[in-house]
Amino acid sequence: MVPPKKSKKKKNDSKQLKKTKNKKKGKPKSIRPPVPLENGAAIDSDWWNSFWTKNSSTPDSNVPSDEEEGFKYFFRVSKKTFEYICSLVREDLISRPPSGLINIEGRLLSVEKQVAIALRRLASGESQVSVGASFGVGQSTVSQVTWRFIEALEERGKHHLSWPGSSRMEKIKSEFELSFGLPNCCGAIDATHIVMTLPAVQTSDDWCDQENNFSMFLQGIVDHEKRFLDIVTGWPGGMTVSRLFKFSGFYELCKSGDRMNGDIRRLSEGADIREYIVGGVDYPLLPWLITPYEDDDDLSAAMLNFNKMHEATRSVAVKAFSVLKGSWRILNKVMWRPDKRKLPSIVLVCCLLHNIVIDCGDSLHPDVALSSHHDSGYTGQRCKQVDPLGQLLRDNLAKYSLH
Repeated sequence: MVPPKKSKKKKNDSKQLKKTKNKKKGKPKSIRPPVPLENGAAIDSDWWNSFWTKNSSTPDSNVPSDEEEGFKYFFRVSKKTFEYICSLVREDLISRPPSGLINIEGRLLSVEKQVAIALRRLASGESQVSVGASFGVGQSTVSQVTWRFIEALEERGKHHLSWPGSSRMEKIKSEFELSFGLPNCCGAIDATHIVMTLPAVQTSDDWCDQENNFSMFLQGIVDHEKRFLDIVTGWPGGMTVSRLFKFSGFYELCKSGDRMNGDIRRLSEGADIREYIVGGVDYPLLPWLITPYEDDDDLSAAMLNFNKMHEATRSVAVKAFSVLKGSWRILNKVMWRPDKRKLPSIVLVCCLLHNIVIDCGDSLHPDVALSSHHDSGYTGQRCKQVDPLGQLLRDNLAKYSLH
């Protein structure tokens, strides 16, 4: 595949997770006072009862009869987690004039109803018109509310997605070894396509992927609990996974020795095992990124055993993406002409919500995970890059796997 052309336009279209906003560091965010209610308008505080009455009795629906489970079905979070999310964004949502955010009864939308509208839009992937109809608001209100929520949570919830400190990382490594047998493993990596349609004026070979879809990449590293530790998004789907990886901040940090530089584990056989993550065949074999042995008839028992352990460990990332795109189905549907500058923020917020659900100890509704692969229809492109130090580490892990 031809690598993406370097151009100013692509540079503007692309956006990494670690973006900086045009604000001075340390400068407090200016807060506008809440706008007084005009003409004595009341705040729409009974939104849930109205929503539940209207949407719980839809014919041939799978909506649970239990109200608590029904809340999770519609918004992917429990009421307790919902309240926590509201607390994160409340200040931002009430600090700007809520002009136009009035429902058909003439009442101003409460923060809770705004959050509910945004979560329903992200969780269902339904059109803004359909989501608006279920809440009694117009399409433009859904659009405005959802984007305000995304901007607020992107800023206020970013502490839910960060690389672990040393003590937390020791816990992750211990759990990976306990569950799958691989020592000193820090995480599993995978990537998925966010498929979209684009206007003819915005189409290019960069955004057209191997399946002739226009798409944007999302790459993520997850821990043993399927929590995202690092993501990169904003890059065109026409790239290879290995090229995407080399554009990530994680790759640069590892290459410079500023990440994956924790304690070395000495095995009983005498081999030293440094920190690493596991990835599929479309990633390069590096000293800190271990891929499986290529299938052939010459694999030893140790190699075959290692491949099984590697696949079980890597599957945590595959399952994490399946839950992410199944919970926040806006990522799993074909997006209709999204703004490529805003789409990375939508992707990031969905990842933040995924982590918040885990961090709050929420149990997911059983039907959220996708029944098929998160990147259904896409086949991996094997990366041929092999680093000798990565090869040595993999061989040592294979010998250890037999014990």
